[in-house]
Amino acid sequence: DVDMAPVAVEREAPRVCAVVFEELRRRTKKTLDFRGKTILAPLTTVGNLPFRRICVQQGVDVTVGEMALAESILQGGKTELSLLRRHKDEKCFGIQVAGGFPETMASLAQFVDEHVDCDFVDINMGCPLEGMHKKGCGSALMSRHRALQGVVRTMSSILTCPLTIKFRTAHFEKVQCAHKLIPKLEEWGVSAMTLHGRTAKQRYLKTADWDYIAQCAKIPQTCPLIGNGDVLSWEEAQDRFARTQGIMIGRGALIKPWIFTELKEKRHWDISATERLDILKDFTNFGLEHWGSDSRGVETTRRFMLEWLSFLCRYIPVGLLEVLPQHINMRPPPYFGRNDLETKMASQQAKDWVEITEMLLGPVPEGFSFTPKHKSASYESTSVSG
Repeated sequence: DVDMAPVAVEREAPRVCAVVFEELRRRTKKTLDFRGKTILAPLTTVGNLPFRRICVQQGVDVTVGEMALAESILQGGKTELSLLRRHKDEKCFGIQVAGGFPETMASLAQFVDEHVDCDFVDINMGCPLEGMHKKGCGSALMSRHRALQGVVRTMSSILTCPLTIKFRTAHFEKVQCAHKLIPKLEEWGVSAMTLHGRTAKQRYLKTADWDYIAQCAKIPQTCPLIGNGDVLSWEEAQDRFARTQGIMIGRGALIKPWIFTELKEKRHWDISATERLDILKDFTNFGLEHWGSDSRGVETTRRFMLEWLSFLCRYIPVGLLEVLPQHINMRPPPYFGRNDLETKMASQQAKDWVEITEMLLGPVPEGFSFTPKHKSASYESTSVSG
């Protein structure tokens, strides 16, 4: 027995070292407090860096970059890598990544830890697009429990910054099932989670289920649960804060990015058309700074502004509303504003959006055409050519 002692100690040493290393890593891991914070949702295409700067100006607490594909990042794709950039004004910034396999996400976590400047990493488990589901990621990951466990455990063990996850009430299941995943996600190492109050199948056809979100918010022991869906006024935000530990705003910020100012000041801002144009001027300057001021940069800025205008036109001025507040799924009939600019900004026609960009960026090039990429399932798209 005495002779075997050194052998036993030698065999036990790697396990002890691993335990000690894990404990040291846990103690040195950065922490974040999302409680009571407003968070800008990761918004593909429209959640670009210049738009995030607009939201920072308006008072958002936390920003998240556009969804980036893990495989494309690891392959060195320039477009995907550009999605990981932060601006110095983004004081608390996270990146969102999508992937469905533990090995890939482990490599990604190592890359991010060594090369990316961010405060946290968010796993996309909510994208409703079929193309993402075929890759085993997005909301489809909700149904792949073994892969999900592997992804979360490996990423959490590698990253020195917090790991978060954004998901839906269900994938394509008819019954909500997010509540079953929450204890597991917390156990596996997630530091915070965001629940979008719809299933992937519903898209935007139904309102977000905040009663279910509130029930789910009571489940985690220490991990904050952030609610997401349909917030467009400070009253709605106040109600949602009372039900969860934080709120994430997506479409509401696209329709009126000054929502973050309204939340901070607890008021309805009857913002004028001129003030809204000033915000677009800031976006123009931010865009030219980010994408370049040559002809290519100008047209890139124009296209991203047009994508944003396809949401911005849904805002109804406070001074024209008969009843406050405006709700996110309200689709008013065409109306005249209090001046020509306000009327043009309310237009659902892409030709009017183009004219607004021409006020800021000059005439569109010959043969220009535009069709919005981002259309809610219940919203009819518009296109323009010239």
